[in-house]
Amino acid sequence: MGLFKSKAEKELDGIILRLEMNMSNNYKDNAQSNLKELEERLAQLRENKGAGPKALSKYEAILADYKEKMQGYSHKDQKPYWH
Repeated sequence: MGLFKSKAEKELDGIILRLEMNMSNNYKDNAQSNLKELEERLAQLRENKGAGPKALSKYEAILADYKEKMQGYSHKDQKPYWH
């Protein structure tokens, strides 16, 4: 990680931090909301050229990783133990 980050990168890092905290606390709905927020914000930055191509590429890879990890990650998909 670089020593100096743009405002956009700091914002994305903040969203990722909240996402990680919600995942670690098993707050699945909040984590899904954070994932959507990350995806939307990244799309805005890409559209408005709010971050450099290197940073966009890095965060797109992070987004893809979280999307894969969180596939089926919700309370409605959770099977109760007593069934």
